[in-house]
Amino acid sequence: MNKPFLVDSHCHLDFPELSSQADDVIARAAAAGVGHMLTIGTKITKFGGVLAMAERFNHVSCSVGIHPHEAGVEPAMDVAKLTALAAHPKVVAFGETGLDFYYEHSPRADQEKSFRVHLAAARENKLPVIVHTRDADSETAAILSEEIAKGAFTGVIHCFSSGAELAAKALELGFYISISGIVTFKKAEALREVVKTVPLDRLLVETDSPYLAPIPHRGKTNEPAFVAHTAAVVAELKGISLDELATHTTANFFKLFSKAKAA
Repeated sequence: MNKPFLVDSHCHLDFPELSSQADDVIARAAAAGVGHMLTIGTKITKFGGVLAMAERFNHVSCSVGIHPHEAGVEPAMDVAKLTALAAHPKVVAFGETGLDFYYEHSPRADQEKSFRVHLAAARENKLPVIVHTRDADSETAAILSEEIAKGAFTGVIHCFSSGAELAAKALELGFYISISGIVTFKKAEALREVVKTVPLDRLLVETDSPYLAPIPHRGKTNEPAFVAHTAAVVAELKGISLDELATHTTANFFKLFSKAKAA
């Protein structure tokens, strides 16, 4: 019987820290039991590099979208433009998109407009959306609720670091919750408590590499192989084996990102 593999549901393989050593990064991921990766679009102007990375490796998929940090400076997108980019077989989701009121690198109005366009594209194309939210829990929940009322779509709150209230709302709306290396950090006890409450059929794991390397690699460049450390902590919190956690989170990934193909 084949050992279950992990999926890194959110990484940035086109970022220079990883793209400069892509073959080695992918090889180390395979050695760590990571069988699929989703590399994430953050800028339309850089989407070519994201797609190229997905095309280069059989077990890499990608998304197309505009990070909230970039919402004020990237070219304006509409549903038709996003739909055209998502027609490629390697593009399995929209985003990352959402609201970041911690840094506010883009005006809030621009972030909200961009967020709603991505959600409309998700609804129209029946593809999931990858949501980034920071210091904007109530606003994120409100927009998701308003947009889902117009017609169903699903997605994931990536790199979840919010409170129990947003977790409950996301689950109520049919969303998944993805856990990053933050869960391994000493001061992340509140997040660990939230993880205990998330049903196994709604959990994903990710690195958000090259950022947020988990313990014992904190402070280093993160990479997909390190998702194994995050998964081990999540498995412990859920009271199950790492293999069982891998089985659940990988099944969840391919259910949510149904366009993604296991190599």
